[in-house]
Amino acid sequence: MPPIVHLVRHAQAVHNLTVANHGMHDPALTPLGEIQCLTLRSNFPYHSSVKLLVCSPLRRTIQTTRLAFEPETSRGIPCIALAELQETSDLPCDTGSKVSEISKDFKDPAIDFSLVPENWNSKLGKWEASQYAIDARCHAARKWLKSREEEVIVVVAHGGLLHYLTQDWTDSSKFQGKDDLQTDRALSKIPLNFDGSPAVGTGWENTEFRTYRFADIDDDESAPMVETAESYQRRKQDIKPLTEEEKTQLRETATKAWQAQGYEKAK
Repeated sequence: MPPIVHLVRHAQAVHNLTVANHGMHDPALTPLGEIQCLTLRSNFPYHSSVKLLVCSPLRRTIQTTRLAFEPETSRGIPCIALAELQETSDLPCDTGSKVSEISKDFKDPAIDFSLVPENWNSKLGKWEASQYAIDARCHAARKWLKSREEEVIVVVAHGGLLHYLTQDWTDSSKFQGKDDLQTDRALSKIPLNFDGSPAVGTGWENTEFRTYRFADIDDDESAPMVETAESYQRRKQDIKPLTEEEKTQLRETATKAWQAQGYEKAK
């Protein structure tokens, strides 16, 4: 049976403080981010059932994994870095460090970097910041996760990437720009920042976690993920889930905004 996957967005990192910090290469967590990790550690109810940790190889996701899921690492649960889970843009803040560097910085407990190729941070070819490449990386990540034998997996990744991974674009500008940028069903306009520029962001709060299963259908090729009813109710309560058409419209709205701001290439 395919695993249950708890998806987590990383804690606050230095680049989250201001757009000016987006020029920082592979930033670390802030002091508040470290506190957020400890809060997540206390509030996450599934520690005892987790059999595998998987994270993006960027510093902020590795730090989040180690701090928030210390109960797992302390009992020997393995942690695998997966290059396909890196953030979507090619900004310095979303560009990872060399494997030789990052592996030296995170030795104890050990992280398995064997699935991270040397060119993973090039942002070229399969690693580029284009919709096609991002979709392909997330497709590969879903298939890899679905093939795992572990019953329960935690994945720590990034706000933009998680929309592609789950194929769920709800509230994709919630945590950047105006608080009332758009509702789930107001799909006709690209949301705007205070200065009138297209807003980009994510529907995932720092250290937010959601629980997914793999869809019980014959489409093994795309390996779609479905949020569990308990997880959806926890964050959306009685709001009706979007239709497939509305999800497609939300994706188009979000990606247009990300492209307009230079976070992503169209193709």
